[in-house]
Amino acid sequence: MKLSVFAVLLQDRPFDEACAYLASKGVQAVEIGCGGFPGKAHCDPRELLAHPEKIDALKSTVEKHGLEIAALSTHGNPVHPDKEIARAFHEDFENTVLLAEKLGVDTVVTFSGCPGGSPEDKTPNWVTCPWPDDFAHIVEYQWNDVLIPYWRKEVEFVKAHNVKKVALEMHPGFCVYNPETLRKLRNAVGSVIGANLDPSHLFWQGIDIPAAIRYLSNAIYYFHAKDTKIDEINTARNGVLDTKHYADEINRSWIFRSVGYGHDARVWRDIMSALRLVGYDGYISIEHEDSLMSVPEGLSKAIDMLKQTMMFESTGGMWWA
Repeated sequence: MKLSVFAVLLQDRPFDEACAYLASKGVQAVEIGCGGFPGKAHCDPRELLAHPEKIDALKSTVEKHGLEIAALSTHGNPVHPDKEIARAFHEDFENTVLLAEKLGVDTVVTFSGCPGGSPEDKTPNWVTCPWPDDFAHIVEYQWNDVLIPYWRKEVEFVKAHNVKKVALEMHPGFCVYNPETLRKLRNAVGSVIGANLDPSHLFWQGIDIPAAIRYLSNAIYYFHAKDTKIDEINTARNGVLDTKHYADEINRSWIFRSVGYGHDARVWRDIMSALRLVGYDGYISIEHEDSLMSVPEGLSKAIDMLKQTMMFESTGGMWWA
């Protein structure tokens, strides 16, 4: 395994400075944000594609600091019912794929997206229950009329540009939000689609992460290291579905935390062991969204915890068996 950081958390500083900082912390790779919701502070694919010398400069910066590019990320909603919004996210995704091809990066991280509930809708509609029947019909429309056709086409685009893996972050609010829906889309459009397994979004849904890892197995293409703390008092009273702002920490049923502040080292050791059991030995990329810590402190604590729990060396032979 190799330790990476999603560099958008350092978007307040130039990319060269961000890479130098990460290298000083013992990080081995960097995940670069290329559009969508996290923005393009360090990398605008359209600009780099128009100026190939800037692609070389980006590579040189990463290499100068002894880092690798773990993945390119563009977290958006390319099936948004507002056509202009969808177009912008779609272009971000395709430009990121084109840039990944130029850089020799084989993995692009993104969201599945979420359509509206009908062709007339103007905003996305994430369904969480099957009844009344309107909701079941919405899910059928979203998957059969929008999501599957879109990703079938995009999978062909990705293949044509030599990117091997599209790692979908299973995120509530989008059609692919858990292991079952990830496999559903993968089965429908092919094995270019896999999972970016981010435990933080699965913890609060009540999902056991090692069980999810074993279910997804070789469909895991990437891993975001982020934690979630379940507030037992608020959850006991209100359940886990929560629309309060993330800044209202004391009243929420759960909040995002740095690695180790939602679940202890034993849980993270079990997660890393499960990844190795299913053959995942790729990048573990820290995504900091802990509102109770500064970025430098939260990132440092996450790095320290992962250095304790990750497995950096190959297993070697079983001398005892």
